[in-house]
Amino acid sequence: MTDVSNCDRLAEGSATSPLELTILMPCLNEAETISICVAKAKSFLERAGIAGEVLIADNGSSDGSVALAQRDGARVIAVEERGYGAALRAGVAAARGGSSSWGMRTTAMISPVSIHSSPSCALGPIL
Repeated sequence: MTDVSNCDRLAEGSATSPLELTILMPCLNEAETISICVAKAKSFLERAGIAGEVLIADNGSSDGSVALAQRDGARVIAVEERGYGAALRAGVAAARGGSSSWGMRTTAMISPVSIHSSPSCALGPIL
């Protein structure tokens, strides 16, 4: 069973960490959908009242994905090592939030895969 005792702390804010949640999205040539994904993630943070960031771990996009994500307010890191796992590892390492969630993009929909925090808190579907 998932421990949800920390969910209230995440929703109310924390004085010890300016950012509570990082929403991480690996990216490789996602120009068609990156803007809507960033907008949905930012909208969730605003609606939930959570201080957070949207982090794009770019794996070498050549289609303008990086510029679009930055324009839309996401923080972007370049990940030289290729592969989805490499992008996730680099993104988790670069996350500034006390917790991080990463998702898989499918036709402009983000499906949260995991929440990492200490201690853990299940937020459920967020976008």
